[in-house]
Amino acid sequence: MKKNIRNLLLGSLGLTFFVGCDVQKVKLVEYDFLNTKVGTIKNNQLIVKKIEKPKPIVKKIEKPKPKKKPKVVNISVQEKKKRFKDTLVPIITEVYNDLQHQYLSTKEDIQNNTNQEKIERLKNFFELKTDDNLLHSLKPHPISIVLAQAAIESAWLTSRFTKEANNIFGVWSFNKNEPRIAASGLRGDKTIYLKKYPTIKDAVKDYYKNLGRNWAYKEFRRQRTLTNDPHELVLHLKSYSEKKEEYTKMLQKVISYNKFDIYDINGSF
Repeated sequence: MKKNIRNLLLGSLGLTFFVGCDVQKVKLVEYDFLNTKVGTIKNNQLIVKKIEKPKPIVKKIEKPKPKKKPKVVNISVQEKKKRFKDTLVPIITEVYNDLQHQYLSTKEDIQNNTNQEKIERLKNFFELKTDDNLLHSLKPHPISIVLAQAAIESAWLTSRFTKEANNIFGVWSFNKNEPRIAASGLRGDKTIYLKKYPTIKDAVKDYYKNLGRNWAYKEFRRQRTLTNDPHELVLHLKSYSEKKEEYTKMLQKVISYNKFDIYDINGSF
């Protein structure tokens, strides 16, 4: 009798409150039900008792941890200058030697009236007509001047323009089709752009080229065929900076204080 009642009730109620329930809880309800008298209050309560379904497990989504900002490594002034010289002196020296070789070979060709095609090609490149002006444009100035300008313009190779564009001389860009980066500030309401170079060596070569072609440095070019004294030559670089004479005095101080003239090569005129 009790077994028939069990099967009847469990068969009719199982689908209503056993499906999806915890197995152990179902067995407990079944045991209590079978051990109470039919028709009693407790028996009736067990028939309608609902077994709570287990609450779904909600996976806690962790917020991504904010990325740590890279630590700013402070280095001493001496270390900064050492890195500057270790990086630039070999590069500038290599470019200087190449330009000095070109200058001397071209001077010899002019004197011997040889390789006229090469000479005309160089004149066209620098937009010049006379042999003297060509030699003025080809003669490289001392390495100490290059180092001093790079130190000032690149803040000893720590500026954003140096890190992002290899622009160590603060060279502006006026050509939107060439690689360049925007300066952080505006000039009036206009954005200033600086040239972006593949390598520092490319920046050094372009720097020498600019000083060899730009009309603003005509007297500087003439003077560098007369003297190798960096302190005299920088006096003719007022046009390189809006600071004018103050800039040339800064160059002299940087050359003297850092003894940059020890890297100069006594090239022929």
